[in-house]
Amino acid sequence: MTFKEKIEAIFENDKQFSENEIKLAFTELTEKLNSGELRSAEPLPDGSWQVNIWIKKGILSMFRLSTLIEFSSDTDFKFYDKNTLPLHPFSLKDKIRIVPGGSSIRTGCYVASNVICMPPMYINIGSYVDEGTMIDSHALVGTCAQVGKGVHLSAASQVGGVLEPPGARPVIIEDDVMIGGNCGIYEGILIRRRAVLGSGVILTSSTKVFDLVNERVLASSPGNPLEIPESAVVIPGMRTLDSTFAKKHGLSISSPIIIKYRDAKTDSKTALEQALR
Repeated sequence: MTFKEKIEAIFENDKQFSENEIKLAFTELTEKLNSGELRSAEPLPDGSWQVNIWIKKGILSMFRLSTLIEFSSDTDFKFYDKNTLPLHPFSLKDKIRIVPGGSSIRTGCYVASNVICMPPMYINIGSYVDEGTMIDSHALVGTCAQVGKGVHLSAASQVGGVLEPPGARPVIIEDDVMIGGNCGIYEGILIRRRAVLGSGVILTSSTKVFDLVNERVLASSPGNPLEIPESAVVIPGMRTLDSTFAKKHGLSISSPIIIKYRDAKTDSKTALEQALR
């Protein structure tokens, strides 16, 4: 039985395994996620992304087949969580800056070297954060979310996670993306490389994005969550509603707008400061 087959078998019927066998499988899965050897979603050569459902099933099994224990560091700060989900075992050799002030990173996620974690922020299990990315204060990288190299998640930006249903695609942010403050990216949205989201942009599976440059409307379709094109610059926008009631009350709905595609001016405004890394 391969490791993948064992994880899937535990998910389907854990009674066929001993407690020690399950513990060893969970330990191996956690270590491979921490090292980046395995990831819950991965890029393919053609530019598409593959969701590794079996890994998400393994994480779900870790939640189900665990007990609540105390993780308190002292008598003033009490913490309780599943025994299979402690904090990530980082050390100085990992070359990751975790600035003091209330941040947490769960085990079972990959965080590459030269990542900067500004307090308070949170990275959840199954996620992948690549080299040189900054996660600013009050930012979230949700369960199984994928974040590329050189990404900036500005203050209070939220990258949603997903574990159920297991086949659902997590949020994916490719390399060199700039996410402005107070952005929300949820429900499997894919942000292609070098895109820029202005502060306050909210993207979900039901969001329509209006591309003013190419005069088109971008939206999710069955089995294909919304994608933001490479180098697109997205800002918050509004569009009016046409019903009689909406017109009477002057109602409108949020509609993000691609105002342009990256140019030299955009690059200068979004350049990362290498001294910080």
